Amino acid sequence: MKKLIMWNVVTLDGRFEGAEPWDLSFHELVWGPEMEALSLEQLEEASMLVFGENTYKGMAEYWPKAEATDPTVTPLMNNIPKIVCSKTRETAEWNNTTVVHDGVTEIKRLKEEEGGPLFVFGSGILSDSLMKAGLFDEVRLCVAPTILGKGRHLFADTNTPRNFELLEAKPLSNGGVILRYKVLL
Repeated sequence: MKKLIMWNVVTLDGRFEGAEPWDLSFHELVWGPEMEALSLEQLEEASMLVFGENTYKGMAEYWPKAEATDPTVTPLMNNIPKIVCSKTRETAEWNNTTVVHDGVTEIKRLKEEEGGPLFVFGSGILSDSLMKAGLFDEVRLCVAPTILGKGRHLFADTNTPRNFELLEAKPLSNGGVILRYKVLL
């Protein structure tokens, strides 16, 4: 059975996006060799990436045009199988992307298959739906050492309460902390 893993960078006040859409400037506080290595490790571990509509749009605009300054990450991002969960989108322009209209049903089906984990990057609205449906097996967060005070929270107030078991807590040399949690159902 495949695992479903959430990966996000959040602030100390639980924001995963600043006051404006795609305001991810706080990511710079934790980016460095350790995060780069972890990002590559997770990408190599994944059998598929799963995105909501908004995150897909941003990623699909960036990665196909990204200069291959890192000859490892760019080809991995462009070639790995991807799903975009969207009720309105009919086509996907980014290489190896499939559109699904019912993300919860499709993820349930994919989790029954053998293989490496499915990773959800960003995608707050989709993550909220998948968390409510009890589909996440693991949550991985990098906590950036800042408080934004404004912006989007990762977990909506309407989400179903969940408990988690700490699997790992790893401090980064730049002040960030990587947290890995098993989702308890």
